[in-house]
Amino acid sequence: MRKEEVIIAINQFLVEDFEIEEKLLVPESYITKDLNIDSLDIVDITVRVNEVFGIKLTKEELATVKTLGDFYELIYSHVK
Repeated sequence: MRKEEVIIAINQFLVEDFEIEEKLLVPESYITKDLNIDSLDIVDITVRVNEVFGIKLTKEELATVKTLGDFYELIYSHVK
């Protein structure tokens, strides 16, 4: 899977399932501050990541994610 495909898939479920405005979905956006994603949303997002990509993220991996770009890279590192 190409990185662009990963980004498109992530953005799609963030818009559809979490009602995040598409214009906010840029790599520089901070997950909590800019996208208003809280800890409960993170749990739901990890479930969606498992459904969409077939990967399970650890708490340690998620702790390294600050921006949406970090999240894209984390997911891409698992699927490439």
